[in-house]
Amino acid sequence: MNTDAFLDGNAAAGMLGELFAVEVTAAGAQCAHCGRVSVVAQARLYVDSPGVVGRCPSCEEVLFRMVRAPGRAWLDLRGVNYLEFALPEDG
Repeated sequence: MNTDAFLDGNAAAGMLGELFAVEVTAAGAQCAHCGRVSVVAQARLYVDSPGVVGRCPSCEEVLFRMVRAPGRAWLDLRGVNYLEFALPEDG
C-alpha cells in the first residue's frame, strides 16, 4: 500500500451524505484500535480500490470502508467504536 497517496476524510462527504441526513465528516469518531477521537474529516482516505477506505490519522488502522454500485452502497464501520453527531437545537 502506498501510504503517501491519500486524501483526507472530507473527500468522502458527498458519498456519506447520500446515506446520512447529517454532515458525517464533522462527526467525532473513536478509533476501535488506538482510541483516538477525531472528526471523520481527519481520516486518511484511500481511493485506489473498488471503494474507499478511511484510516485513522494516528495509528492508520481501518476506520471505515464504503463501496458503491448502481442503486446501493455498503458501509463497514467496524473500525469505529462510535460516531458522535452535533444536532441542531430544537426551538
